[in-house]
Amino acid sequence: MKNIEAGPKKVKNIYWIIGGITFLTLLAAAGVRSAPGVLIVPFEEEFGWNRAEATFPLSVNLALYGLCGPFAAALMNRFGIRKVMLTALSMLVAGTGLSPLMTETWQYTVLWGITVGIGSGLTSSVLGAVVANKWFKEKKGLVIGLFTASGAAGQLVFLPLFANLVTSFSWILVTMVNAGSALIILLLAALFMKNDPKDAGVLPFGAVEEEVESKTENPFKAVLEGLRTGFHSKDFWLLAGSFFVCGLSTNGLIGTHLIPACMEMGIPEVTAAGMLAFMGIFDILGTTISGWLSDRWDSRKLLLWYYGLRGLSLLFLPYALESSGVALGIFVVFYGLDWVATVPPTVKLCNDAFGKNSNVVYGWVFAAHQLGAAAAAFGGGLLFTMFGTYTVIFMSAGVLCGAAAGFVTLIQKTNKTALKNIA
Repeated sequence: MKNIEAGPKKVKNIYWIIGGITFLTLLAAAGVRSAPGVLIVPFEEEFGWNRAEATFPLSVNLALYGLCGPFAAALMNRFGIRKVMLTALSMLVAGTGLSPLMTETWQYTVLWGITVGIGSGLTSSVLGAVVANKWFKEKKGLVIGLFTASGAAGQLVFLPLFANLVTSFSWILVTMVNAGSALIILLLAALFMKNDPKDAGVLPFGAVEEEVESKTENPFKAVLEGLRTGFHSKDFWLLAGSFFVCGLSTNGLIGTHLIPACMEMGIPEVTAAGMLAFMGIFDILGTTISGWLSDRWDSRKLLLWYYGLRGLSLLFLPYALESSGVALGIFVVFYGLDWVATVPPTVKLCNDAFGKNSNVVYGWVFAAHQLGAAAAAFGGGLLFTMFGTYTVIFMSAGVLCGAAAGFVTLIQKTNKTALKNIA
């Protein structure tokens, strides 16, 4: 194996540069993803759209975000991290920057549904995982944790800002801030981003010698093989079905519709956005605790509790919105803790069921998560247009969470196929 010199001290700073650009890319993408919840009502007022018309492009966005996930790593392996990152950021700049010119729902769908949907899908958590694996041999868990935290940080930073811009000025400023942020990071990535350590003449952080890369099968074929493997497994459908409900009840329902629902009850948009941003803090705490519990308890039992309690909280939400006091604060704290607490036990169950194929299979399970989000984003808008209230929507989601709690109890604790794959 060939040794690579680390080079002068300033060259070693490449790790900070690569990590920083990746973090900023994920942060900007999180800001773009958080914007639609703030923009739904302003778009309705500006263009005369109903709630179903204002949320349909968002459902396309969420679906494409999920469906891009399984292929994102394959594209990065084939074309390089830098090219994929530049393409994704360019799409975010175009989708948000051209928004002030739109007047029709089809334009809204092209810009925010397709362009932003694919761009954000290519900058999903897969990007952070690929960068961490290529550039870091040590501190990899810390790096992935920081990249993951960028999502919550983006929500925390951008949501209150966007709500203030809409309230005090115009929704156009929100799109310009998104486009400007993505453009700045696009320029930084074009100047400083590298595909892997060899391009910078260094080893991965913490490595003492270069590792010989083994030849692997076509990455796109591996993605489709992962889907085929999952398609014939009952556990896959149970995991995908429960995660569909997870996406439906978080990104699709609360992430998209909580701010409009609060505004319908007379709660100011800035206050509603602040509550959604506040969930991001508890999101980080809840996920960390859930990961710790997943190493010690049966993941199926954890998911039973998570989905069951989430369902009860959604049944409680209409009352909390009417009271708009302590009850709503309790919902915000609890839902934040439970937001992505389902992820660690779902990943663990996927690992148990599919062994060495689990990463690819989980990509498709996550795609189901985003399809659930897409269903709730549009379905919530459609039902609100029909009934003029969010109560039936929140109640229905609560019932579905109860069904998901039942799904996870049917998952096998161990899987003989996985044991063969691991061997």
